[in-house]
Amino acid sequence: MKVGIDARLFGQTGVGVYIKNLLYQLNRLKNPGFIFYVYFLAEDIDKINLNTRLFKKKVVYERWHTLSEQFSFWQRLYQDKLDLMHFTYFSYPVFYKRRFISTLHDTTPLNFKTFKASTRNQLVYVLKHQVLKYVISQQVQNAKIIITPSFTVKDQLVKIYGNKYRDKIRPIYEGVDYELIQSSVSYPGFVSGSDMRFRNKFGMTKRDHFFIYVGNFYPHKNVENLIKAYARVETSVKLILIGPDDYFASRLTRLIKQFKQENRIFIYHEPKKQDLVFFYKNALGLIHPSMSEGFGLPLLEAAYFNLPIIASRIDIFTEILADKAVYFDPKNINEMSEKIDYFLKKKPKFDYQGLKVKFSFAKMTKAILNQYRKGVGLNHRQSYGKG
Repeated sequence: MKVGIDARLFGQTGVGVYIKNLLYQLNRLKNPGFIFYVYFLAEDIDKINLNTRLFKKKVVYERWHTLSEQFSFWQRLYQDKLDLMHFTYFSYPVFYKRRFISTLHDTTPLNFKTFKASTRNQLVYVLKHQVLKYVISQQVQNAKIIITPSFTVKDQLVKIYGNKYRDKIRPIYEGVDYELIQSSVSYPGFVSGSDMRFRNKFGMTKRDHFFIYVGNFYPHKNVENLIKAYARVETSVKLILIGPDDYFASRLTRLIKQFKQENRIFIYHEPKKQDLVFFYKNALGLIHPSMSEGFGLPLLEAAYFNLPIIASRIDIFTEILADKAVYFDPKNINEMSEKIDYFLKKKPKFDYQGLKVKFSFAKMTKAILNQYRKGVGLNHRQSYGKG
């Protein structure tokens, strides 16, 4: 049987990590029972080696959130006569009526307008948001199975779209990127030269400490409030914001200057895996102030390196971390700065061994493979997760 996998976002952060690890783990299975048709953009198709006996790589040119996705990508999928299609993102061709399952990573697009608004007519973004809401509603309605990365997202979808969809929503936890794990093995420690390459960039000596934030800089990530809160903390400890060089990063740069934090708060763009290994191994803690997430891969990455976490008190973070973090109200700048100050004084430690066992992309892939079997009507084992 033929299962299609939408890998058009392979090269992106977040969803790209999910797709990359799904393909990597499927490729490691000896007999998955399917032939996989994997749809890549041209620039990504050679970025991963796959067993040619089990995987058929397909080049497509239709990007997400485009009219070409709705028509020519739709036609391409029909031509391949798939038994099941796996859309790995909330953007998909709404006219596709063959069997499909979807992964909905979060409900953030329904609650936050994350388009890169600048000087364009705001009406354009309002219309895009309405189209996006329609596409997601069609996906929820027509997918045979919906995969979410957490029970929090499942509950949110049920609240938005109704209890009638509850039974077809399957929470399956994610894990730590295999490339990051491999980099941590390849770079088990950093010689003084490598260490100082980073520290010199931020004007730090070997004795200086620093916090990190890892992720995108979209408004719902709440990094602006983190900058405002950190400006109130009296400490020589630096804060390094690690993320893409984009429109939102430029806004953060202006805010850092506005609060005169150029000597304490820095932005580090486009990190390589070995860069992240350095930051996770040498930071004092990870601060994650997000207002909305579907999962939170940086939390698991920090836990993998035994890095203590300070995080916003939102449902998904408490689902993942339970009591293994210092929490704050993401909307309360005063509380955020107080909890950072508390962390600096108390230096709490957490045991993350249980998280390392519980969360795994290998476990996730086996669970998704069971959903493929169910999607095409084959016998399947009990799904990984609470059920």
